[in-house]
Amino acid sequence: MKPKILAVTLARGGSKGVPKKNIRHIGGVPLIAYTIVEALRSTHITDYVLSTDSEEIRSVALEWGASAPFLRPAELAQDTSSSLSAIQHACRWMEESKGIRYDYVVELMATNPMKTSVDIDAALEKLISTGADSVIGVTKVEDHHPIRIKKIVDDRIVDFVLPEIPETRRQDLKPDAYIRNGAIYAVKRDLIMEKNSRYGTTESRPYIFPEQRSVNVDTEVDFLVANFLLERENREYVRSWIKRQS
Repeated sequence: MKPKILAVTLARGGSKGVPKKNIRHIGGVPLIAYTIVEALRSTHITDYVLSTDSEEIRSVALEWGASAPFLRPAELAQDTSSSLSAIQHACRWMEESKGIRYDYVVELMATNPMKTSVDIDAALEKLISTGADSVIGVTKVEDHHPIRIKKIVDDRIVDFVLPEIPETRRQDLKPDAYIRNGAIYAVKRDLIMEKNSRYGTTESRPYIFPEQRSVNVDTEVDFLVANFLLERENREYVRSWIKRQS
């Protein structure tokens, strides 16, 4: 039997760094549209829902074909609110509304426009085939390898975690290091709903993104980088999506 998979995108209206960043245009369309279109193109997702506290974001998401049947409660949309609590709320709402129980939940972050439906489906396939608790999007760390991270003690530079051999070339830094890029969190439903976690168990596995598809849009500089990459990638089907939906 095909597993039931809920995809959730969280898009809070109170962005401080870049106001209204989720619906700000990039490459000719709202930032959030890239995630919506790729989620709807997935062959594995059963239901896709947007969780937002903003009527403006909700309106844009609906225009692009997303389902947004509720507004997130204010207590789950504060600066201090956790993503986990908002995802739990969305899953609970959808399960009660549809009278079903999902097998997996995948969070698709609105601020990562470079991911594609191929990435989403590949991460889900790995999650299911390996029996992992979660499959998380990561990218390899290059210049910011942990060996190069320092702390300052009494105005002196000190190794933070790992000792650095002076003059070591970047490409020689070992072991390879990876960082969560925030694009995809594919998780067993029960890990989220019963164990209050999205990752961090011994059965959390990676889905490795190349650096150029790991842009997380949080600043004005990120917008410039993402806009350049999206123009070079020429994702015309995203720009034309809203026309095909009408």
